[in-house]
Amino acid sequence: MTSTRKGRLYWVMGVIALVAIALVAWVLLHRKKAPPPKPQAVPVAVAQAKVQNVPVTIRELGMAQAWTSVTVYAQVSGILQKVDFTEGQQVKAGQVLAEIDPAPYRAALTQAQGALKRDQALLAGAKVDLTRYKTLVDQDSISRQTYDDQVAQVQQDAGTVLLDQGSVDTAEVNLRWTRIVSPVSGRAGVRMVDQGNLINAGNSGASASAITTSATGSSSASTSSSNSGIVIINQLEPIAVTFSVPQGAFQQLTDLSDGFRKPLATQALSQETGAVLGDGQLTIADNRVNPATGTVELKARFDNAGDRLWPGQFINVQLTLKTLPDAVTIPSAALNHGPKGPFVYVVGPDQKVANRPVKTSWTEGDTVVVSEGVMDGDTVVTDGQKTLDDGSLVKVNPPPGQDPSAKPAPNAAPNPAPQKSTS
Repeated sequence: MTSTRKGRLYWVMGVIALVAIALVAWVLLHRKKAPPPKPQAVPVAVAQAKVQNVPVTIRELGMAQAWTSVTVYAQVSGILQKVDFTEGQQVKAGQVLAEIDPAPYRAALTQAQGALKRDQALLAGAKVDLTRYKTLVDQDSISRQTYDDQVAQVQQDAGTVLLDQGSVDTAEVNLRWTRIVSPVSGRAGVRMVDQGNLINAGNSGASASAITTSATGSSSASTSSSNSGIVIINQLEPIAVTFSVPQGAFQQLTDLSDGFRKPLATQALSQETGAVLGDGQLTIADNRVNPATGTVELKARFDNAGDRLWPGQFINVQLTLKTLPDAVTIPSAALNHGPKGPFVYVVGPDQKVANRPVKTSWTEGDTVVVSEGVMDGDTVVTDGQKTLDDGSLVKVNPPPGQDPSAKPAPNAAPNPAPQKSTS
């Protein structure tokens, strides 16, 4: 009996264990599976592709220089009595800049005029005698030789009068040169000589005090001085900007400008800030290629109305070659490079990106011209591309300055695919 009860007990326990195992298996088999985790959106910055006119430009290092630069020298020697300009001021052509003591030159002019009057009187007397001798020789009252001698005397006196007239003209020129005038309109520089100094013709700042004056009015000092001039006048309006381009680019410029008969738009940019300092036109090219550098020097003309360009100033020169009309453009930050070439990530209406190959034709600053692969209005990713794949879900970051809590504007309807093949 005891063994029979034990057998039944084992059998019941086995059935219970089997039922428990079956229940556990049923629960495990019929338990609902947890849904897969949602993909995380990648935060990105975006921009819109747009159509615009894009200038094709080249940039070179240039330097501003005065359109006309004149070093003013004294043309006669003497004591500098007066300086009639202020350093750094605008002067006009013909304006008196300085005055040299005119007394020696006025005296020389008086002396030359006196000699002229004297010799004119001698010539007039010789002509009267010649007329008288002509009558007498016709009457055989005097010899022919006497008459011929008088003819020669008249001619000699006429030459003396002509020489005296030249001396008077020279003295007048020298006297006029004691007033030193500006030959051009422009800005006066730093004065190189002070009032009271003895200056020589073509020089300034002589230390000698003795001047000798000839009868013709020319004077000279007993010592020489440095050839520095009185002042430099620089014409700033207009002003020139010179720069050099490689000989290959020069040929392209020649074709575009019809041999520089048609001006090319030029901009001067600050090296420090990149700000536009002025707009000008390129019309002048040097007549040779520099064999040492393989470049050609060019000169552009700027009106420089605000005097923002200054002689000797280094600037960046931007030269516009042509303009690409109605070009599809994207920021350069949106362009990526892969094994198969350049591509961009285009954001679709479902906030997923598509890897789209593109072809580019020109890059101007931060703007890339796209010839195939992107159309006007497409939304392209400009930041965050490194973690993206084709089909990745993205979250568009608000532009700088926009409230992050503000809801982003809904995406526009997807644009049709480009007509041209992007392969």
